[in-house]
Amino acid sequence: MAIRLRDIEKTYRLGKVEVRALKGVCLEIAEGDFVSLTGPSGAGKTTLLHVMGCIEEPSSGEVEIRGKSTRGMRDAELSRLRNGSIGFIFQSFNLISVLNVLENVEYPLAIRGGAPDRSKALSAIESVGLSGFMRHRPDELSGGQRQRVAIARALAADPGIIIADEPTANLDSKTGAMIMDLLVDLNRRNGTTFIVSTHDEELSSRARRHVRILDGELRE
Repeated sequence: MAIRLRDIEKTYRLGKVEVRALKGVCLEIAEGDFVSLTGPSGAGKTTLLHVMGCIEEPSSGEVEIRGKSTRGMRDAELSRLRNGSIGFIFQSFNLISVLNVLENVEYPLAIRGGAPDRSKALSAIESVGLSGFMRHRPDELSGGQRQRVAIARALAADPGIIIADEPTANLDSKTGAMIMDLLVDLNRRNGTTFIVSTHDEELSSRARRHVRILDGELRE
């Protein structure tokens, strides 16, 4: 099992008010699956992805990543788990503006320590069709190209799981469809587990499994 969530609760305190963002979420995602996560703004999609990706800790409940419980893990342990098993694709790309494409893709390899394996970065860049743009910086790329760099960066560390938060939200419909085609193809070729949140029902239909969240609760 790639991810298992058991009775996940996530509560935020805003001043004197408590907001329950997730309410008793139970979810299992198998290795190699492609799951779409849909729901209106404020439903809890991003919070759920952050909990699945060990960016945020749940208020209660248990998260297992590939059979390993994160309960009681220190920050350093969680960082190693994220860096070794999970890739992230953010809707705002989160590229480093002063680095070129190759350097951006190598970055998560570099923070593991030691010299990064350049062959992995080059292979990831080639897989998203950007071999001719390795020396370009983000401001020299289109939105679709920047998103492909973000995908290559997630792939370079060779994670078993990739979590994508609205990866087509900032793109036109044609480019968004191209990005979704790329994710589906990578899932089929590499067997990587994908969890993709989206507002676009047409893009969501490309996934093999569909999960909807509403007011912090799953509707599958």
